[in-house]
Amino acid sequence: MDAKTQTPTAEAPALTHRETLLVVGGVMLPVFMGSLDNTILAGALPIMGRELGEVHSLPWLITAYLIANTAITPLYGKISDIYGRRTTLTIALCLHMLGSLTCLLAPNMVVLILGRVIQGLGSGGLTSTGMVILGDVASPKDRGRYYGYFSVTYTTAGGVGPALGGFIAEHLHWKMIFWINIPLALIALGLASILLRKLPRREKRHQLDFVGASLIMTASVAFMLAISMGGVRYGWTSPPILALLAVAAIVGAGFIVRLMTAAEPLIPLSVLSHPVARGAIIANAFGWGSIVGLNIFLPMYLQTVVGMTATYAGLSVLVLSVSLNISAGVTGMLLPRLPRYKVLPIVFMTFPIAATLTLGWQAQALTFWQFELLLALTGIGFGALPPLASTVLQNSVPISQFGSAVGTMQFSRNLFCTMLVAVFGAVILAGAPVPEAAETGRQLLTNVSADGFVRVFYVAAASFTISLIAVFMIEERPLQTTHT
Repeated sequence: MDAKTQTPTAEAPALTHRETLLVVGGVMLPVFMGSLDNTILAGALPIMGRELGEVHSLPWLITAYLIANTAITPLYGKISDIYGRRTTLTIALCLHMLGSLTCLLAPNMVVLILGRVIQGLGSGGLTSTGMVILGDVASPKDRGRYYGYFSVTYTTAGGVGPALGGFIAEHLHWKMIFWINIPLALIALGLASILLRKLPRREKRHQLDFVGASLIMTASVAFMLAISMGGVRYGWTSPPILALLAVAAIVGAGFIVRLMTAAEPLIPLSVLSHPVARGAIIANAFGWGSIVGLNIFLPMYLQTVVGMTATYAGLSVLVLSVSLNISAGVTGMLLPRLPRYKVLPIVFMTFPIAATLTLGWQAQALTFWQFELLLALTGIGFGALPPLASTVLQNSVPISQFGSAVGTMQFSRNLFCTMLVAVFGAVILAGAPVPEAAETGRQLLTNVSADGFVRVFYVAAASFTISLIAVFMIEERPLQTTHT
């Protein structure tokens, strides 16, 4: 029986508030782990680069993880629709643990990057499955009261990542960053097995588009290689760079054809064609792209331009996470109660645009407290967007497509984050000399110009602006009070 003819599973009885809290609590640790690994290497990258002597390969420890995470996320959404949320989360945790072991035992940069790829394949299901589960247990009207838990967990993990990674690399050893994932994964497996038993089951048969996932991963890798090596190791018009860009364009076009012709493509066209869902996906992707990029590269800016240690650089960025948490938690509860629920996010999104423009304008003249104030404004302003995007997306799709819809949003967000992180890394390293020897590579980060970070801040402001425009385009529709 295929997806078109299968009879939907009967509506499960509603959970009580206590049962809902237990289910939500069961996925908090996986969400924390998935977000933590996005940024935990940020504070450790300079130390890793000096030890390994491969500074120009450092961005791949981030982008390889994000590429794998991006390509696999939509598949996790459909797997959860087919086999259930608990089984999907178990698969993701096991893969994430395998990737962490590979990184822990890696003898060189190549194996380390491979381990990050495996980690990314697991992490793609940690956060996205948690968001799908939230859609299972709470109607759009009630989702704000529980979304705050997700927001606090996700942004706290992303915020403490640079500080934790910097502290571990500075005082222990950077490989310990990967060791801590093993006990966390084992605890998460036990919690999921116990606490997710109350989760309603609404399985539905889907076809998994492995071809589409392979195409987008190949196109992404080719594009990232071109961005990271262009203007650094090869000229932008050199044959290797042109060949990589051609591969990215051709395979990317093949991915688009696949979306239009596959019986059940990686990204459901029904979700992309819905104007409200499409606006929420665009706003979410461009907003989070800037936040993830800033979380990763601000610690590097503070170490290489301002001269902070790895630990203090990571701690200084924490205000971004704290302010984002507070804003997201408060707005998550307020939005469902407001008849014009778009107004608050629209007003607040002007804050990060102004703050990042100021960061770029005064990058070399800011005092510590001015820098912290700008980060706080960025977090407060952006914090109003994620609750809006999540709520309006799940308000516009049926319960049987929650997994696919959330997977599409996560896929789009991760894909844009991956590209933006690669662009940030290329911009920052563009003016740095190509190392001719290991010692030169270890000294490379001390020669990175502040001008690269100025351009990064301006690009982040442009991305926030596109996110704000997308919010303007979303049509306000009454929020549902039941699962339909």
